[in-house]
Formats: sequence, structure tokens, C-alpha cells
Amino acid sequence: MPRERWLAKRKDEILSTSYFHVVFTVPHELNLIILNNKRVMLNILFKAASQTLLTFGENALGGKLGFVTTLHTWDQKLNAHFHLHCLVAGGAVVKDGSCWIPCKGNYLFNQQALSLVFRGKFMDHMKRACQREGLKFAGNQYKQLKARLYEKQWIIDVRNPVKRPEHVLEYLARYTHRVAIANSRIMALKNGMVTFNIKNRKKKRTEQITITAVEFIRRFLLHSLPKRFVRIRHYGFLAKSAVGGFGKPEHHPSIDGFIRTI
Repeated sequence: MPRERWLAKRKDEILSTSYFHVVFTVPHELNLIILNNKRVMLNILFKAASQTLLTFGENALGGKLGFVTTLHTWDQKLNAHFHLHCLVAGGAVVKDGSCWIPCKGNYLFNQQALSLVFRGKFMDHMKRACQREGLKFAGNQYKQLKARLYEKQWIIDVRNPVKRPEHVLEYLARYTHRVAIANSRIMALKNGMVTFNIKNRKKKRTEQITITAVEFIRRFLLHSLPKRFVRIRHYGFLAKSAVGGFGKPEHHPSIDGFIRTI
């Protein structure tokens, strides 16, 4: 029921404009650092991704974007896989709130450009965190890790405009009020072994894997979050500070007006 209530509120907030589904994924080389510094590193993920989108909104559209971000920490096999799903309204509000600037056609931002800026912002925040908050690194691990991370291409997936944004919300809602795996995917627990379903997206089919119960518990606990950590956040003209409350910008009725005139 909490999930259904959350989903109903989010659907009520959908604006009459195009939406884009953007996914920010951090390289797996960061997994161990994140697992040992969850609160700091996951906050850096949110900061870097949101600042990247807001910067592109200002530079490319000349206004403030509005978007919702949801943290996912797992893959189908319950291994660590840290990424953010962002549902981005296809346009921006100018600073003085006088007009709405829509995206052009099916285009939001360039993936490669987003990737470079995201990597730069993430690495800058991580450098500052190392200086201020004492992230757990061993020896010269940070310098070695930094070099490897700058050599890698960071994956940003900007998908085609979403015809029905409520479908993306329904997808995200599956993970907003539970962790890692649904009970329906667990097929058997026998002789200290757990069997569960996974989706093989390359082969487009459902498969089963079996691991020890101890390994299953280990993987499950990878996805526990720090106490009171918020994994669903609103930014831009949908941020709490911008609208006096999460969700639809009730104190900015002109936004809906702009969209209706398009």
C-alpha cells in the first residue's frame, strides 16, 4: 500500500509535456569504495548527476529543469550495481518564471557530453570528500583508482522520449518500497541453497540461478542503506525548496499554462 500511494501521487504530478528517462551508472571500480562509504559516496552520486542535468538545462535550454531521481544499487543477480534513474520533464522554466522552454523534438542532451561532465563532477566531489571526510582508502589506492576512472567511459543512457511517463513511474515503483528482490522471484530454498529468477536481457528470457543461502544473504545486505538515507529525490522546479513541497509545482501554476500553449 505505501508503494501504491507513492505511485498514485507521482502520477498525479505528471505534466502535459514530453519526458525523458536518463540513467547515470558509476563504474564498477567504485563498488568497494561505495560499499565502505555508503552515505558519503551515494550522496556524491546524487549531487554529481543532479548538478550535471541542471547545468545542461541552464546551458542548452536557458532555464531550470525539473526531474525525479531514484537510486538503484543492484543487478539481476543481486550484485552491487550503483545507478540513478531520472525522469526528466522535457523542458525548462526560465529564472524569473516568465516562460516555459520546451526541448526540441526527441532530443534532450548529448550522452557523451553528459558522461564527461558527470565524471568530472563526481571525481571533484570525491576528491573533496577524501580531504574533508576521510574516505576509507588503502595506501595509494585513491591515486590508482583515479587514474583508472579517468581512463574509462562512464555510461549515461538518455533514452527516447517517454510516450507514457506513468510507465516509467510504475517501473521505478517496483523498487521504491523494497530492497533488491521480490519474494516472487525466489523459487526454492533447499539444503542451504537458494534458487531465484533473473532476467537475461541479452537473450531476452528468464533464467534461474542457485547460490548458497550465505551468499544470498551477503548479496542482499550489500543493498542496505544508511539510516534515514533518502533514495528518491526531486530537483529543479520540482524540488521542495522550489515548490513548497515535493511533487507538482502547485505554487507555479504558470508552468502548466506554458505547456498547454505549446
